[in-house]
Amino acid sequence: MAFLPQVVRAEYQGGYRIHLVFSDGRQATVDFEQWLDGPVFEPLKDEAYFQRFFVEGGTVSWPNGADMAPE
Repeated sequence: MAFLPQVVRAEYQGGYRIHLVFSDGRQATVDFEQWLDGPVFEPLKDEAYFQRFFVEGGTVSWPNGADMAPE
């Protein structure tokens, strides 16, 4: 079974971009705008709401239950 790194830290970078630090030491700034499709992601299109993300269970999550898997 392959090891799947988890998000250990996330920092807002403006727009829909978040800088992610993974458990294996890798880092990347990801633009999430392309994934904001579907009813659960609709509130995230408001940048103020998008900024309310937090790291939970190794992934980026939002108060409405939306999350983005680290892969």
